[in-house]
Amino acid sequence: MALYSEKVMDHFTHPRNVGVIEDADGVGEVGNAKCGDIMKIYLKIENDIIVDVKFETFGCGSAIASSSMATEMIMGKSIHEAMELTNKAVAEALDGLPAHKMHCSVLAEEAIKNALKDYFDRNNIPYDKKQFPDCEHCHHCE
Repeated sequence: MALYSEKVMDHFTHPRNVGVIEDADGVGEVGNAKCGDIMKIYLKIENDIIVDVKFETFGCGSAIASSSMATEMIMGKSIHEAMELTNKAVAEALDGLPAHKMHCSVLAEEAIKNALKDYFDRNNIPYDKKQFPDCEHCHHCE
């Protein structure tokens, strides 16, 4: 059995939604120097719908594939639907990730949630802080 699925390889070699949204409504960045992966997600939101999403990722193939798949999964969704995205859903959509690369899907989920938190903060939209990752106290890459 191959280490990576065909979907992982496809999203790594042909990533979707790469780039920057200059006038983004929300931006989220996560990363850990220990695991070497850094992800930045940009959201454009109109009437609570994600109308554009872009990413920049510095990291391994699994990190790039996870970023690409996660952006596809939230494009056109409401901000509330995007909040429900989980790392497990990203990994499943990629037909699995090796156990030692699951942290890449976690980073993708966290980057999206941080971008949504940034959007909520910019627009004074109340939220439950428990819904968002506490990246300063994160241990999944250690």
